[in-house]
Amino acid sequence: MFYKHLQKLSIIGLLCYTSTSLIAGEVHEFTLDNGLKLIVKEDHRAPVVVSQVWYKIGSSYEQEGKTGLSHILEHMMFKGTKKHPPGEFSRIMAVNGASENAFTGYDYTAYFQTLEKSRLPISFELEADRMRHLVLTEKEFAKEKQVVAEERRMRTEDKPISFMYEHFRATAFQTSPYQNPIVGWMSDIENYTLADLQVWYQRWYAPNNSVVVVIGDVEPQAVLALAKQHFGPLEPSKITPPHLRPEVEQFGTKRITVKLPAKLPYFVMGYKVPTLTTIAKENRWEVYALEVLAYILDGGESARLSKNLVRGQQIATSIGVSYRLFSRLEVLFTVSGIPGNKHTVSKLEKAIQEQIKQVQTTLVDEVELERVKTQLRASKVYELDSHFYQGMQIGQLETIGLDWQLKDSYLDNIKTITAEQVLAVARKYLIDKNLTVAVLEPQSLEKNPSTKQQSVTGEAH
Repeated sequence: MFYKHLQKLSIIGLLCYTSTSLIAGEVHEFTLDNGLKLIVKEDHRAPVVVSQVWYKIGSSYEQEGKTGLSHILEHMMFKGTKKHPPGEFSRIMAVNGASENAFTGYDYTAYFQTLEKSRLPISFELEADRMRHLVLTEKEFAKEKQVVAEERRMRTEDKPISFMYEHFRATAFQTSPYQNPIVGWMSDIENYTLADLQVWYQRWYAPNNSVVVVIGDVEPQAVLALAKQHFGPLEPSKITPPHLRPEVEQFGTKRITVKLPAKLPYFVMGYKVPTLTTIAKENRWEVYALEVLAYILDGGESARLSKNLVRGQQIATSIGVSYRLFSRLEVLFTVSGIPGNKHTVSKLEKAIQEQIKQVQTTLVDEVELERVKTQLRASKVYELDSHFYQGMQIGQLETIGLDWQLKDSYLDNIKTITAEQVLAVARKYLIDKNLTVAVLEPQSLEKNPSTKQQSVTGEAH
């Protein structure tokens, strides 16, 4: 996600927070006999509980020709079991005053509810039922394929920036499954079968491939007893993760131009960088230094790109940096934006490269470095206001193969990052050899060509 401007806050009050206070509220970890992992974090500020069921399966696990299976299975999980017919799950949740939803990512699929604490047994009963007893029918599957195809059209193909981003990722990654969209390619959505979905469900939706995270006003042993009652009887599966196909080495900058009907041009550049999962433990400081670097470039109004290129030179009307250190595979450190009036994409790219060159040649001063660390600390403090985001931190780490306790050392690791380390990662990773650049070149809005008529051109050099 793009780094958003932080809300106004009291710095004096914020500085009183330490990593110790950030982990207030005990966390308890259990493993059932069938392999299901249960993680419970106590937060007694309100009589509310968030229940999340995470499956270690997402779009990066999918094979060629089957992209989008994880996402459409997320849709089908609401289509009923023998015990609860289609629509019953959401109806029961609504009757009990719960909010509920689900999402699919590159590395995981998650289902969650926010409930009054006494309603937790309802969540566990329904989630356990659909974990192993989902009823998949041709009729519902055919309808949902149409729904997902329309979702893809509305959210990607009819949105020039989203469509350009899809081509950008497919160009940047040559062998990594991160090259594929989470929703899937349209040809795959249209062609996979109910049998494909059934195999996918039976293979991955099992207690020994899931993590249940509960955050809220609960007593851990009582939650464990509930988990044993509802999830305990479920049979595990034989889980054989697919062979990892890491990204091949890149040997030069890749560039594409995407021509689509649009009002404004758009620019994105991305460098291949490591994550906490892909880097050796002794080098993990590099990942945290990249996180600090992202905030130096785009951490609010006072960050360099906004200060210099948006409000200063007005070369860009908007600009953002994205980096996901909690990922299963190598990711992209991206910088993207819209050029300002009377400025071209090439001028914006040159200005961004000048900002990158500065962090590669000149040490960040201590005042700026401390400001960035304070902002990172602030973002973590605000996340504690949400039961959901507390669970997200735990669930993400567990499903990508890391220990959830790494979240507790995040701020300590950020705190130790030096200006020299920021300069070192900028020099090591933000180089042409790792770079892919994509440009959205607006076409006339008067004639809206079909997807097949839309143009993508590119070269690697």
